[in-house]
Amino acid sequence: MAAARNAFDNGPWPHTPGYERARILHALHTILEERAFELAELESRDGAVPIRKTSYVDIPLGLHMLSCFAEMARASPYEPLHWNDFPSMSWNFVWREPVGVCAQIIPWNYAFCMAIWKIAPALATGNTVVFKPSSLAPLTSIALVRIIHESGLLPKGVLNLVNGPGAEAGEYLVNHPQVDKVAFTGSTEVGRKVMAAAAGTIKKVTLELGGKSASILLPDADLDLAIDGVLFGVFHHAGQLCESGTRCLVHRSIYDEVVRRLAERTAKLRIGDPMELETDVGPLISHAQREKVERYIAIGRQEGAKLIVGGSRPEGAQYEAGPYLQPTIFADVDNRSTIAQEEIFGPVLAVIPYNTTNEAVAMANDSPYGLAGAVWSRDLRAAIDVARRLRTGTVWINDHHILNPRAPFGGYKQSGIGREMGRAGLAEYTEPKHIHVDLGARRDERIWWDVVVPTEQ
Repeated sequence: MAAARNAFDNGPWPHTPGYERARILHALHTILEERAFELAELESRDGAVPIRKTSYVDIPLGLHMLSCFAEMARASPYEPLHWNDFPSMSWNFVWREPVGVCAQIIPWNYAFCMAIWKIAPALATGNTVVFKPSSLAPLTSIALVRIIHESGLLPKGVLNLVNGPGAEAGEYLVNHPQVDKVAFTGSTEVGRKVMAAAAGTIKKVTLELGGKSASILLPDADLDLAIDGVLFGVFHHAGQLCESGTRCLVHRSIYDEVVRRLAERTAKLRIGDPMELETDVGPLISHAQREKVERYIAIGRQEGAKLIVGGSRPEGAQYEAGPYLQPTIFADVDNRSTIAQEEIFGPVLAVIPYNTTNEAVAMANDSPYGLAGAVWSRDLRAAIDVARRLRTGTVWINDHHILNPRAPFGGYKQSGIGREMGRAGLAEYTEPKHIHVDLGARRDERIWWDVVVPTEQ
């Protein structure tokens, strides 16, 4: 913390021109790109993530994000305001400055990408960072920071990494009086604690929290596309993503067919070793997480949902050591039930029938969360109309999980505060300062002429 504070208060980084910060971030992108396979393998081994996903999605996406934020670093901190001539002519503008020392805390899923989308915008805008990865999957974050340090491109103290459990290291960072901003990604429960702790010193906070995203299949949805898309939305990384589409709302006219095809397709997914390219679904992050998901599966059965596929551990010697769990689908789910309202963070899908589009929108919005959602339809105009009515931060039409570093990402309601990525995410790491420059040359043009006693009559 002392290193980050000193680097911000006394070092060159906050005053380095944007084009130079952009050059440095582009150079770091080149260095990291050369280590992409090494990082992909490390991410898979550490986080139980299928190697196909880390090789073709996670690491390339993280590098793409870094490149985009390098481009954004060139953005001018100067924002002109409208011309002002009351009470006298003046030139007004906003100057965006870095916030200061940023404490950044990420969870164990999407570790490399989340590290990039926390660190890159903070550096692009001239801040210094103290970064804490999850204790469950810290290795790619450690490798990332070590590679950056070894490059010698950043001044000393600008980027710092601290390992440790959230209850100790994370709490220390959030409470520290020298921290100017906290950026946290994790559960809504922990997010509440972060927000409360940050209030002690009125820190700037961005929170990207939990979700219970709905995938809505309109009656004209292309089922050949939508079936696989829904399964990708919920079973990608074994359902351990905050924006996972864990509720599937299906019009009754296609409901039976969708349920049947979802079950048939899910039964063909390959559960296996994350280091094998053929694996579709790997293990969960820990045995404790699997037990939590299994408790929710038991609750779903108790509350009357119809289990149509999965629901138990896969059989076979190859599954005994790891926390494997079959992809699970419940049909005929009540939208107010526990498995439809609470974030499970595992490979469990709740399929819910609806009669009208208005009913589907109402059910999708009937949630404490509002992080993401998806609409599946051949009628793009109708799909966009539904998307605009959903109370969520991101809506995909005929797709899922596609994160665009140039677009803001964050949630409504209990899914978070603020945005990450895009111009909005970049702005979260700046303080806007209004600068007023009076252009009048006469004292009697000042608004305070009649307030202050004149020096001359």
